[in-house]
Amino acid sequence: MSVSRRTLLKASAATMLVGGIAAPHVARAQTAEFSYKYANNLPVTHPMNVRANEMAEAIKKETDGKVEIKVFPSSQLGGDTDMLSQLRSGGIEFFTLSPLILSTLVPNASISGIGFAFPDYATVWKAMDGDLGAYVRGQISKFGIVAMDKIWDNGFRQTTTSTKPIQTAADFKGLKIRVPVSPLWTSMFKAFDSAPASINFAEVYTALQTGVVDAQENPLAIISTAKLYEVQKNCSLTNHMWDGFWFLANRRAWERLPENLRTIVAKNINIAGEKERTDVAELNASLQKSLSEKGMAFNATSPDSFRDKLRSAGFYAEWKGKYGDEAWAMLEKYSGKLS
Repeated sequence: MSVSRRTLLKASAATMLVGGIAAPHVARAQTAEFSYKYANNLPVTHPMNVRANEMAEAIKKETDGKVEIKVFPSSQLGGDTDMLSQLRSGGIEFFTLSPLILSTLVPNASISGIGFAFPDYATVWKAMDGDLGAYVRGQISKFGIVAMDKIWDNGFRQTTTSTKPIQTAADFKGLKIRVPVSPLWTSMFKAFDSAPASINFAEVYTALQTGVVDAQENPLAIISTAKLYEVQKNCSLTNHMWDGFWFLANRRAWERLPENLRTIVAKNINIAGEKERTDVAELNASLQKSLSEKGMAFNATSPDSFRDKLRSAGFYAEWKGKYGDEAWAMLEKYSGKLS
């Protein structure tokens, strides 16, 4: 059952298990054998946190209170790069992270974010629930991290600006745009002749507000829940890349759980991930009207000029060389010919 946009946007931190901030029932419960922290960078109202709190309650119930997962949203435990370090050291046990940012540690994790690779959600899930996703999880496992089977959704990314709308690839030239801390993003926007700046998400609103950058790119759900419409005038529907969140576990913490408990935890994480996919797709589909009412101007784009620019700049050829023929062939099985 999907969550309505109204329910998602009105979700109250007071009704959620949010890092112990508003969770009096936890104090009254029996002491858990395994008390784990799950951190993410998204607002409490985002579908990720709505479903994560449901997931935590389901896990607690099904394990008879043996496993307690405390949810820490909104970068409470640090920026993405900080939290990734904490995950690896065991400071936090669970973390959701974009594969593009994860690529700073696991280089081939970002292959799912290649610009203009996926035309629609049907293709995304076929690839990520299939052999491309399995390949990436195998790469992640080499770094002491366990990735759950179902990647969560962030959505197709759109470009917002405080200056001019983006109509064609030429409009990116010289644009000061915030990008996540990831080589693939920086590479792609450099190929568009932009001026990309790598900034952690927790600092994006301020960077836009103060003019450190003039633009950013994110799915509509994040543009809305993070209130970026307050500091951006235009939203160009570029759909330039699809992005998700791998639900990651510290391997040592994961293997401390007995097998029967691991099965329950993994099952509920994956169920929550599939529900979150539906929520995000529905939310993104309905948000254009809502954001327009808040003063954001929208314009459609065609992928042709953007793809042509990336090809002529050597972007696809460069990344095919970095990922290797095996991984690139797996991507093109779903995306069609890119390079």
